Amino acid sequence: VASQNGPGTGAASRQHRHESFEQAPMYVAVMTYLGFGIVTLFGYFRDFLRAVGLEKCHLAQEREEQKDFVPLYQDFENFYTRNLYMRVRDNWNRPICSLPGPVFDLMERVSDDYNWTFRLTGRTLHDVINVGSYNYLGFAENNADFLKTVADKTRQYGVGVCSTRQEVGNLGIHEELEQLVANFVGAESSMTYGMGFATNSMNIPALVGKGCLILSDELNHTSLILGARLSGATIRVFKHNNMHSLEKMLRDAVCSGQPRTHRPWKKILIMVEGIYSMEGSVVRLPEIIALKKKYKAYLYLDEAHSIGAVGPSGRGVTELFGVDPADVDVMMGTFTKSFGAAGGYIAGKKELVDYLRSHSHSAVYATAMSPPVTEQILRAMKCIMGKDGSTEGIRRIRQLAENTRYFRARLKEMGFIIYGNDDSPVVPILLYMPGKVVAFAREMLERKIGVVVVGFPATPITEARARFCLSAAHTRDMLNQVLHHLNEVGDTLCLKFSRQKYSPQPDLADETDFELDS
Repeated sequence: VASQNGPGTGAASRQHRHESFEQAPMYVAVMTYLGFGIVTLFGYFRDFLRAVGLEKCHLAQEREEQKDFVPLYQDFENFYTRNLYMRVRDNWNRPICSLPGPVFDLMERVSDDYNWTFRLTGRTLHDVINVGSYNYLGFAENNADFLKTVADKTRQYGVGVCSTRQEVGNLGIHEELEQLVANFVGAESSMTYGMGFATNSMNIPALVGKGCLILSDELNHTSLILGARLSGATIRVFKHNNMHSLEKMLRDAVCSGQPRTHRPWKKILIMVEGIYSMEGSVVRLPEIIALKKKYKAYLYLDEAHSIGAVGPSGRGVTELFGVDPADVDVMMGTFTKSFGAAGGYIAGKKELVDYLRSHSHSAVYATAMSPPVTEQILRAMKCIMGKDGSTEGIRRIRQLAENTRYFRARLKEMGFIIYGNDDSPVVPILLYMPGKVVAFAREMLERKIGVVVVGFPATPITEARARFCLSAAHTRDMLNQVLHHLNEVGDTLCLKFSRQKYSPQPDLADETDFELDS
């Protein structure tokens, strides 16, 4: 169950109590390590067969005349890819041939050489239920009535801008979007970028550098980690959502200063996410803000998965916890999930945004956002805010919250171990053993349900999982169908590891409270 680390009151402690990280029974961990041990032994055996020429190696290798060169391909680093991932990679990178809505069509493919290569059969799997896409509010849609303004803007501006914002690529709809984003998140100003990943990786180096300290949550996204490394700042990692760990690092940083010289740090930046995309957990924002103020640090909040998806009106974790957006120094989010588009934004004080316009690599060198993408974000955001004159946006937000609560409650009743917060539409089901991860993904696809499975190195070696992303576009019948098959597959593959007795009553009470509040 969720560990209670650090102080928490009111909304913060109530939210945190609804997070669960149940530990698996000891035999599951033993069997998981045993499974990896067996496949590793077989991997070494297969490498031996390749070395003596009894088995062909399909991966890139050094040419004979380059044997004396420093190797381009580190053979041992590819061991995992060569011997483990390659045997199961049919569960990833599946080609889809339709809109990635609540259902999609998959192109069937087969392999004749144990997944080294694939060939398409020409057959299509129709109406596969999609529980893997980040289509939280269902805006990845092709309804001609909804997309009329996007089509109009495409006719007016074309598809590409072919210039940066600082040269001749600054369109009126870009400025309109930035004003709307600032209004939506409750900030003074904002700037938008054409790529969500680069919003983090290219802006963090503009904010901090040598002589600065970054305190990063251990489960932060790769884009945050890359941005921190590129900045040249000192990086220290605190335990996930653990306020004691964060406060200890803050206290040490303030008291000891920089290594060797002990001069004060130029800046201390705390980097966290709103919803963590592999755990489904929600940041403990009120407590982090309290620590930030106490130790005079800055806060960088990545709301890629939370903006639009949580809060009574979809304004993210600041609204979920009822905190003042002005207390977050740098508010970052992406348009790739809840808004069904592409790109990202940075919001905050006007001085911050003006500084980034001239110092951020994303702002100075990157091509401006595509006009139809810009209009899609405007359309979706106006719908969420009710500025289109309808209640469709708030209906979708409430539908997502209802689907999230229902799906999580049913999984707990069935006996699966799931991670994360009850408000999080990211629902990880723990599968643990490598063989069961593969069997689960293949069996679910046989039942026409498209799932995302994740294993090492994206997760700890003993915590492989299937990650479900819920959407407002999922109907109750779709969810019931997924749950029915999950129940059967869970029994067949023995995936119901939970030892907790679940009572649905508390969740029913919370769901009622949520609807009354919103």
